Amino acid sequence: MAKLKTAYFCQSCGYNAPKWLGKCPTCNEWNTFVEELIEKEDKKTVSWKSVSIAPRPKAIQEIKYLTQDRIVTSDGELNRVLGGGIVPGSLVLIGGEPGIGKSTLMLQIGLTLSQHRVLYVSGEESEQQIKMRAERLETKSENCFILTETSTQNIFRQIEEFRPDVVIIDSIQTMQSPVIESGAGSVSQVRECTNELMKFAKESGVPVFMIGHITKDGSIAGPKVLEHIVDTVLTFEGDRHTTYRILRTAKNRFGSTSELGIYEMLGSGLRQVTNPSEILISQREEQLSGVTIASMMEGNRPLMIEIQSLVSVANYGTPQRSSTGFDAKRLQMLLAVLEKRGGFRLGIQDVFLNIAGGLKVEDPAIDLAVVTSIVSSFEDSPIPSSVCFAAEVGLGGEVRAVNRIESRISEAEKLGFKKIFISKYNTKGLIFKDYAIEIRPIAKLEEVFFELIR
Repeated sequence: MAKLKTAYFCQSCGYNAPKWLGKCPTCNEWNTFVEELIEKEDKKTVSWKSVSIAPRPKAIQEIKYLTQDRIVTSDGELNRVLGGGIVPGSLVLIGGEPGIGKSTLMLQIGLTLSQHRVLYVSGEESEQQIKMRAERLETKSENCFILTETSTQNIFRQIEEFRPDVVIIDSIQTMQSPVIESGAGSVSQVRECTNELMKFAKESGVPVFMIGHITKDGSIAGPKVLEHIVDTVLTFEGDRHTTYRILRTAKNRFGSTSELGIYEMLGSGLRQVTNPSEILISQREEQLSGVTIASMMEGNRPLMIEIQSLVSVANYGTPQRSSTGFDAKRLQMLLAVLEKRGGFRLGIQDVFLNIAGGLKVEDPAIDLAVVTSIVSSFEDSPIPSSVCFAAEVGLGGEVRAVNRIESRISEAEKLGFKKIFISKYNTKGLIFKDYAIEIRPIAKLEEVFFELIR
């Protein structure tokens, strides 16, 4: 009888060692090593076409490239984050917090692909539970089939008979390969099941969606190599206290990684938000100081976001600097610019900054809106709601140019803004008469303050 092979795996990052270690040398986590069987005594069980002819190397000129059309779904937000649609043979991983709506999103996509045979494999819910969710979504499809199974061997057997066009796995942590002895959800099982699904997707040309759990720090559970294996990594984010959900691209071999899709969670499923600028700008009846509107870019999509600032005297010792959705270090830099170049005494003031809508913004084009919002609150002078901003601020107090200025101006014009402040270095090649909105080019911060702050 052959001896079973075992190894110790870190449950946090997937690092393996021949013996138990108290601290992982890769992620520095303590007490995360678990012993797992890495090879069964009986190797007669095989997975998806494990016996195949070894490929031979080819010259790159001899390789024939066959263009394959993407599967364009009726979900425009999903098409955007995937780079234009579902790529045949791709392996997509979707991660998110429990209860955020991952299963609802995947089932809704499976039901809307009515022209393709979709196999929805669930290892967490029964057929009756999935049917209840499908009834709530109010979307009918005769080509969406449900399979409740966790063994990859049985799943591939059904796939060979059923011949689906799209496969959805919910979730990868519940799948179990007969090649590995350890339990479902372990590092070795997750890695083996993902490798089998990747081999199936590449050989058959069938796109596979995998739902993945996340850990308490927000990273996808399982070995880090899991994100390297797949073609696309999507994260489904949102606040439990709001109805809006954001689908972000963390990795994409077939498109941009800076795209996002926005949904609204309703009782009948997820609704696409085609114009997110309307939900990111609050509707208010009176003018308030410290509120400005910035034009930002998220991938190829222009968004108008609301920036709220509150500046008050620090009565409790050290002044506070707090920001939500904006880099705290960049806020400190902009405050230093206002102190040095603008002459505003903010060193003894508490400054609170908030990006409305729960977004986390990294676009430097909102700098001008941030500093104007801070000064507006400091001087208690409201900024007209018909004015928006799109420019970066330098350390010398200069207003710098930003990219995609035409898209930003067009979005502001479409939403009814009357004036937009931009850098004068962005005016090259810009035809002002093509826009109904007033374009105000500036070079220094003082020009904005003299014109808007009373």
